[in-house]
Amino acid sequence: MSKADLRVAVLMGTKDGAAFIDEQLQSLLAQSHPLVDLWISDDGSIDGTTAIIETWKSRWPKGRMTLVEGPRQGFAANFRSMILDRRIDADCYAFCDQDDIWEPDRLESAIRWMQAHDAKTPLMFCSRTATMTETGSLVGHSPLFARPPSFRNALVQSIAGGNTILLNAAARDLLARACARTGFVSHDWWAYLIVTAAGGGVRYDPRPLVRYRQHAANLVGANVSWRARVSRLGRLFKGEFAGWTDLNLDGLAVNRDLLTEDAAACLDLFTSGRQGGLFRRLAALRKSGVYRQTLSGTLGLHLAFILGRI
Repeated sequence: MSKADLRVAVLMGTKDGAAFIDEQLQSLLAQSHPLVDLWISDDGSIDGTTAIIETWKSRWPKGRMTLVEGPRQGFAANFRSMILDRRIDADCYAFCDQDDIWEPDRLESAIRWMQAHDAKTPLMFCSRTATMTETGSLVGHSPLFARPPSFRNALVQSIAGGNTILLNAAARDLLARACARTGFVSHDWWAYLIVTAAGGGVRYDPRPLVRYRQHAANLVGANVSWRARVSRLGRLFKGEFAGWTDLNLDGLAVNRDLLTEDAAACLDLFTSGRQGGLFRRLAALRKSGVYRQTLSGTLGLHLAFILGRI
C-alpha cells in the first residue's frame, strides 16, 4: 500500500474549546496527507464547540468526520473511550487536542517512518513540540531528548505529548487490549509504556511538528525554561509522581501477559526497588537500568529513590 493510500483516524477530545478549535481544524485540513477521518469525542461542552464541529462536517474533504458523546469523566477517560471504540477503523491513529496547531507534514512525517518498518510490529511515532501562548505567539520548545525511547525510560518518564503521537494499527490494537483491562494516568504515557513493554518500536522526532497552546493559568509550567524543570523535580520530590507510578504499575500488572520477558524482568526489579532499605532500593534501581532523558532528571530519579518518593 502506498503512503497516500493509508487512512488515518484522528482522535480528538474536546470540551469547551470553541475559542480555538476552528484554528486546529484548519491545521488538520492543511495536512499534506490526503486521507484523514476525524473522530471527535465531546465531553460535555456548553460553549458552542459542537456547533462549530457541525458546521465543519459538511465541508470535510479528506474522509469522514464523526462527532460522538464522551463519557464525561475527564480527559483520560475521553481518550480511552476512543481507543476502545471499534467503529474507528483505519491504518493509523493519531491523538489530537482541541486547541493546538499541527504543522502541515505532522502526519506525513510519521507515516514515512512507519512505512520503513514491519506493519505487524506495534509502532508509535511522537515528536518535540513548539510552545505558544493563547494568542499564538511562539515562546519556546519542549525539551530536546537524545537518549533512545525504551521501556526502561517509559517506566519513569513520558517523553512526548499525546498531540504528537501516531500509532499504527498493530499498536492501536495492542493499546485497546490493555485499555480494556485498566484505566490510565494519561493516554500518551500509557501508549509509550504499552508499546515499549510489548517490544514495539518508538520514534521520537526532534523536530517540533505541533504548536502546543499553553493557556495563561498553565504557562508557568510550560516546557520552556529551567523554572519548568525545577517544577517537575519539585513534583518528583513531593511524591506526586509516586502516585502516578502506582497507577502505571497497577495497569502493567494486569497486562503482564503483553510484556516481553525483558520488560517483565525490568518491571520486577523496578517494583522491588521501590521497597525495602536504601541499599536494596539503589541496587534494584541500578540493575533495572531505568533512566530519564537528561542527566538532571536521572540524578533527580536516584535522589527520589533514596528519599522513597517514587
